[in-house]
Parts: sequence; C-alpha cells; structure tokens
Amino acid sequence: MPKRRLLYLTVVVALLGQMAFAMVTTAVQQSPTIDEPVYVATAKVLTDQHSLRYNAEHPPLGKLIMAAGLAFDDATPDPAYVGNQTRLGRHLLYESNNNPFQLMLLARLPIILLTLLFGLVVLFFARDLAGPWAGLIALALYAFSPDVIAHGSLATLDVPATGMMLIAFWMAWRARATGAAATPFKVGWPAKLYLPLAALAMGAAIATRMSALVAVPLLLFLILLPRGLPTPAKLRAIGPAKIGKRAGRRLLWAAGMGSLAVAVVWLTYLAVDPRLTWTPPANLVHPGGLRELAVDLMPMPQAYQDGMLMQFRFEARNWNGFLLGEAYRGSPWYYLPVAVLIKTPLGMLALWLAGTITVLAKPALRPVALYLLLPAGVLTVVAMLGSRNYGTRYVIFLPIFLAIVAGTVALLKWRWARVATAVLVAFVAVSSLRTFPYYLPYSNEAFGGTANTHHNLHDANVDWGQDLARLGSHLRQHYPGQTVWLVYKGSGAPGYYGIRSQNPYSVPADQVRGLLVVSNSRVALATGRLKQLVESSTPIDQVGHSITIYRR
Repeated sequence: MPKRRLLYLTVVVALLGQMAFAMVTTAVQQSPTIDEPVYVATAKVLTDQHSLRYNAEHPPLGKLIMAAGLAFDDATPDPAYVGNQTRLGRHLLYESNNNPFQLMLLARLPIILLTLLFGLVVLFFARDLAGPWAGLIALALYAFSPDVIAHGSLATLDVPATGMMLIAFWMAWRARATGAAATPFKVGWPAKLYLPLAALAMGAAIATRMSALVAVPLLLFLILLPRGLPTPAKLRAIGPAKIGKRAGRRLLWAAGMGSLAVAVVWLTYLAVDPRLTWTPPANLVHPGGLRELAVDLMPMPQAYQDGMLMQFRFEARNWNGFLLGEAYRGSPWYYLPVAVLIKTPLGMLALWLAGTITVLAKPALRPVALYLLLPAGVLTVVAMLGSRNYGTRYVIFLPIFLAIVAGTVALLKWRWARVATAVLVAFVAVSSLRTFPYYLPYSNEAFGGTANTHHNLHDANVDWGQDLARLGSHLRQHYPGQTVWLVYKGSGAPGYYGIRSQNPYSVPADQVRGLLVVSNSRVALATGRLKQLVESSTPIDQVGHSITIYRR
C-alpha cells in the first residue's frame, strides 16, 4: 500500500476512532433520556410479542435496529402489562429486575455503529464531489460535530433516519453523475444500479421516522430531472416523439422507485406482525380536511397512517418553549435558526458557508446543490414550521449534509485556502473535545460555551434527563447525608441511582431546607412555587451542565 494511501486510511480510522470513543463514553455514562425508554420497551414488544400497539407514531425500523442489540439480553416486558408506552419503558428498565445500564447500552450500540457507518458515507460522498481532501474535511466536521456525537450515541431515531436519507440522495446523485461531466470526479457502476439503492435507502428512512416523508417528493423530482436543460434547438432536433418517450421512461422510473420505497415500509411492518393485526387507539383524532385525505391516500399500512394522525395531533398542540433566556408558549419561526447558531461550532458554521458558496460558484458543482442544499433547506423549513421547539435534533441533517458541502472547499485555489480550512477544522475539533463528555448540552464559544447553554435553551438541547446517574454519584461524593429536594425532568428513576430525595411541593416553602436540586429545563420554565423556591435559593453546583444544585 502506498504511503500516502496508508496515511489517508490512518487519518480516517483516527477520526472515526475518536468519534466512537466519544459516543461509547457518553452512552455508558448517561442515564436514559426522555424518549429512550419508550423506544427500548417498544423494540422488545415488537420482537418478542410481534405487536405494533406501542409507539405507533413512529414506524418500527429504527426500533428494530435497537432490538438487534437488545437481543443479547433476555429482558422482556410482561405481556399482561397494561400501562401506556411511557410507563412500559419505566416498568422494563426499573421495575422488572433488569439492569437499565446494560439494556440502554445494548440498545445504543447499534445506533452508534450506524452513526460511524454514516461517517463513511459522508467521506465517500464528499470524495466523489471534490476529491480525497474533501472527504477528510467532511469526515472531520462530521466526526467532531457535538450534535451528531450526542444523538448518535442515543437509542433514538433522528440520526438513523437522516443517515438513510443521506444514502438515498448520494445514490441518486451517483445515478445522475454516471456517464456525465457533472462533477470533477467520475464514479462507477451503471446509473440503473444506483436508483434502486436510492429507493431502498429512502424507504428505510420513512420506515424509521415519518418526518422523512418530506424528502420523498424531492428524491422523485431528482429522478425525473434531466441531466441538463436542453436548448430549444436541441429540443427540435430530438423531436416530440423522443422527448415524450424519455419523459415516459423517467416517469416509470420515478413510479418504480416510489413503489420500492413504499414496499420497504410494508416489509418492515410485516416483519413485525405478518397479519398486521392493528387496532387503532380509542383516542385517535381525525383532523379531517386535506390532512386526513392525504393520509388516507398514502399507500401505507393502516398502523402507519394512524401514526401520521397521531403526529398531526402533537403538531396541533401549543407547547412551551425557551430561547435566549425567555420562556414562551408557541413556536416562533426563528427558533431553530437561532438554536443552530448556538449549538454549532463556530469553525463549522464558517466552513458550511464557504462550502455553500463554493458549490454555487463552481458550475461543475452546481448540480450537487439539488442533492445536498435543496433537501437540507426544504427539511429545515418544514422543521421550522413544527410546533415543538425542543432541540436541534429536529435539524440533525444540517451537520451531516453540510459537512459534505463544506468539504468542497478543497477545490478552492486561493493561496491561503488550505491553511484557513485547516485552522477552522482544528477550531471545530478543539471546541468539540473541550465539551467531552457533555455533548448534549454543547454551546459554541460565542454563546458562553457548554456551561452556559441552559441560560439560552432547554430540553433536548441541554437537559433531556441524561444526568440522573451522574447526579446520584455527585451527591454521594460531595453532599453525603444532606437533605435533598428534587425536581427532575426525565424518564429515570432517582431511587435506582441512590438518590434519596423529597418532593419540595409536598411541604410549605419555608420547610424546604438543604439542597434543592432542579433539572435546568424545569428552571427555564419555572413559574409559581418552583420559581419562588429557585429565586430564594443560592446556586452552588452543576451536574453535567443539565442539573443545578441550590442551597436553601
């Protein structure tokens, strides 16, 4: 193997190796976040009981991936248990003599492995576009992204769905680039082999998370789109008959690809329950109008359609939010752009911008914008219209898609371009390493760093219930024997982690003496009694940058 190729491979392994270490470390140290127990318990029900009755608002594939890790543990939910999905998760982890640390790690490991594999997709996609150096730049941004590390180490659905969408658009781009001078670097295989792969990947994405449905028409549009816009003279030379024949062929391809993606969804549901014995929940709301008509027309299993109706019900609600120190109710359109500015490393933001300019400025790269910038933009707009202002995880595709876009700066011929790029990548790496192992509450230096995130954001941006185990250890080590009053937001069971606490709402305020321990998301939205308690206490300590300890 040539020395240069060996060096390249060594850098790739080093980048993915540090990412794997960061994700496994956080996976081992963090207690279950709010959503994870639901997914883990549902995964066991899907595989052990072959039932779709829990967590129908999300398709099964992502949870089946988690089940691959859970297969190494013999824990199983009680078939006679009648609680809802939240209680089922708590029952499986804490009330059935199981080991929640082991269960959570087993469920998280398949997602960690997928996240690492998606890093290779980022590398290869960027290398296809702008050469080997572009691949390394893109992989470095991906591997050091605090958001990708944070959510890639959790048993959740955001990163798996996004990675599958990325594969779909990569395969669609390869189908377009094959045999055409669309980019500076050629790719192999006939186009017809790439399109089915794109459809399969998109089918896997929508079988993992319903929000990926937005990307389906974009993918079909790209399949229908010709490689270049022909001039009127060229159209006349081709003739109406050939134009119609080519258009018909593309329509057939698009229809076939759409059908293949839908087939993946059906196969996922059939793999769980071959009889599809689905019973709609009694409280299912039918919104009527165009939304319900669109759901009815979808060629999906009934359980999938009803899951869409559940999502519509969530979106119809008016949720609490918190941004830049202000609590509110509703969903301002600017929430996600501001949250991304806060939680993205500054060097990464600069490289995203430089890469976007490069793609749009270089004629050979402009078609790539349709496969990276367009889906990222459309998905961002749709996410901005959502009602739940709970985290940048709803736009986790940005650090993944835009890492590839940023890699194109390798084509810049400006004298100091390579030096500037190296400095910015190093800045990203240092910022990411400094927050280890607290990736979930990361903020960049312009907003005060990780320790200050809870003053600007809440929920999955900083405090998703992940630090209960750390809290138990911290209290035993630093505050042994002291009275603890706990207000915790999360899915964990404090008693399991050795936290002996009391409820500050159960007694008059003047009797709350000792340590007041409050999840920062609760502090952000504090009103009434809790606000009075917090304001009359002295903050003395932080745990994981997500829980504040006060002295009273």
